[in-house]
Amino acid sequence: MKTGLILLIVGHLNFITGALVHGTVLRFVLTARDATSLHYGVTNSASVLAAPLTISCGVSALLLSRYLGPAALVSTPGP
Repeated sequence: MKTGLILLIVGHLNFITGALVHGTVLRFVLTARDATSLHYGVTNSASVLAAPLTISCGVSALLLSRYLGPAALVSTPGP
């Protein structure tokens, strides 16, 4: 579980860093008065805000899965 948690956090930190670098590059490429730059700014902000939400969901799934019992793969007989 510890390795999965580390891989989850490292992967999402990579995602956040990529979004920040993408936004920094676009800041120098486009002018601030352009409608396309507004679209890119909103998209970068949404991706940066979505990353912590994804990390928290993944961590909670890992932590809560510890308390689930093993599921039996046997179907119940029908009527």
